[in-house]
Amino acid sequence: MRIGIDWGGTKMEAIALDGAGTILARRRIATPQGDYRACIAAAAGLVREIERETGREGSVGLGIPGAISPATGLVKNANSTWLNGQPLDRDMAEALGRPVRVENDANCLAVSEAADGAAAGAGSVWALILGTGVGSGIAIGGRALSGRHRIAGEWGHNPLPWPRADELPGPACYCGRSGCLETWLSGTGVAADHARRTGARMRAEEIVEAMRAGDRAARDTFERFLDRAARGIAHGVNILDPDVIVIGGGLSNVDELIAALPRLTAPYVFSDAFTTPIVRSRHGDSSGVRGAAWLW
Repeated sequence: MRIGIDWGGTKMEAIALDGAGTILARRRIATPQGDYRACIAAAAGLVREIERETGREGSVGLGIPGAISPATGLVKNANSTWLNGQPLDRDMAEALGRPVRVENDANCLAVSEAADGAAAGAGSVWALILGTGVGSGIAIGGRALSGRHRIAGEWGHNPLPWPRADELPGPACYCGRSGCLETWLSGTGVAADHARRTGARMRAEEIVEAMRAGDRAARDTFERFLDRAARGIAHGVNILDPDVIVIGGGLSNVDELIAALPRLTAPYVFSDAFTTPIVRSRHGDSSGVRGAAWLW
């Protein structure tokens, strides 16, 4: 039995899978925000509840919004900032009395979709998260590609490629730089772009609804978003050239996005043809927790 935990900023979800990927048990609780020790206890409690319910012991994988630094052995780059600087893998191993594997949550998405999702069987999978934030993960042969510094796939903190004059220097990003893909392609980034152009404050989902209802300003915002997403994806394709691109996150539910991306990305790819499938994640919100389980 493989147990996975999706350690999010607002909720923790745990799942147990058998060898065929069938769900044996599932639990979800609110994350004890800002309290690291309470988070460790909560995650360990989820594992014990699942093991009591199933009567079996399992391996444990964790997907977190950050990474374990090879230089220090401590969490870095987590937007759940109370995790940063903590020896999370060691503390969880001590709490459970067994080794655990910890991976970035976007890499868990890639592993999940490569294992039994929309990219099942593909040799190389690039999974993008377009939601409240922007990130990506890479799976090669069904295994997460973490990289030497555990930052492989940190797509959201690269600049928007081939920027136009009116896109420079770009919006300020929380990382301290300007013009990161996250500031353009996240739900909040789309909303901010619309507000700058129109003065109207609308959430990304409201902009999509208005676009579908025929609102011209909303259509213009959505088309700018599509073009920027295409440029960002092409930049990644030119480096990685994956077999399949999987889109996750809240914006992946927008059918018009999935339909338009292959056509719009092609002109920016340094190739005579662009045939890479761009598909929506099969497991949706459950992909991260499934990927954490598949780390074993």
